[in-house]
Amino acid sequence: MTMSYSHAHQQGSGTTEVVAVLVAITDHTARVLTVDQGKLLPNGPLMPLHRSLQAGVRQWVEEQTQQPMGYLEQLYTFVDTNRRNIDGHALVYVSYLGLVQETQTAQLQTAAIWRDWYDYFPWENHLLGRPIVITELIVPALEAWAKSAESDLIKKRRQQRIGLCWGIGAHEWVTEHALLRYEMLYEAELIPEAPNYQPDKLAAGQAKLLGMPMYYDHRRVIVTAISRLRAKIEYRPLIFGLMSEVFTLSQLQQSIESLSGVSLHKQNFRRLLDSQNLVVPTGESSSAQRGRPAKLYRFAHDIELQSLLMDSKLPKRK
Repeated sequence: MTMSYSHAHQQGSGTTEVVAVLVAITDHTARVLTVDQGKLLPNGPLMPLHRSLQAGVRQWVEEQTQQPMGYLEQLYTFVDTNRRNIDGHALVYVSYLGLVQETQTAQLQTAAIWRDWYDYFPWENHLLGRPIVITELIVPALEAWAKSAESDLIKKRRQQRIGLCWGIGAHEWVTEHALLRYEMLYEAELIPEAPNYQPDKLAAGQAKLLGMPMYYDHRRVIVTAISRLRAKIEYRPLIFGLMSEVFTLSQLQQSIESLSGVSLHKQNFRRLLDSQNLVVPTGESSSAQRGRPAKLYRFAHDIELQSLLMDSKLPKRK
């Protein structure tokens, strides 16, 4: 079967699927586990033998990737009216977010592929500054879309949303708005997943600058997970589910930066760690090839996870 990015579905009798976004940090890079050459996330229909949704997602992940799973939480439930079963019912799929360590998959003998999540969302990576694709491609294309509105009121609202979502004018870039930015590109029909996508809206070669597309709504599922993680790392230490048992403070900061897509102020970041008692020194140091060895730390396991970093924000670089 030839699949399109927005309408494809191999018809069956079921109405519910489970989809997993498995996130790892490798070499300070945020990555997601994919199948079908990076075009799909691990997924499968909910079967009568599954005792729960979570049991279903764990089974499909194991079968398709052999990836051991740790932390797992439900994201959202989507209804895809463009995908229907043999009885004509719209497909419902339940998405999950899992935090794992990629080193556990070194012996995989499957078609699963780890991909840098910025391959799918290049505009979200601001670690080297504001991406040129935003200023030279995305914003001009969205402004043209705003001008095409059928009324002045809709035109004005679209322009306001562009400023809010993309940090234009007096508005700041908000990392947690990743889903809103993707949905705006979808609404403006600038990405292949949009039902009425027209490649000729963009100049030759520009479409590939907007990231790697995926089948169904799986890229939307990933960006939903990105928004969720970026919001949660500001008040819950989920980052520790992605770290080795011991680490340096620089490794911890770089890992958080890989998730948020923005640089953090080093001294403010370390003061925040100290004030919240998030980590404790192991008494050992890393073996560095250059410079002085760095102290090794571990997560303070005796701290109640649900209360960490409450009402705190990660300090962004000014």
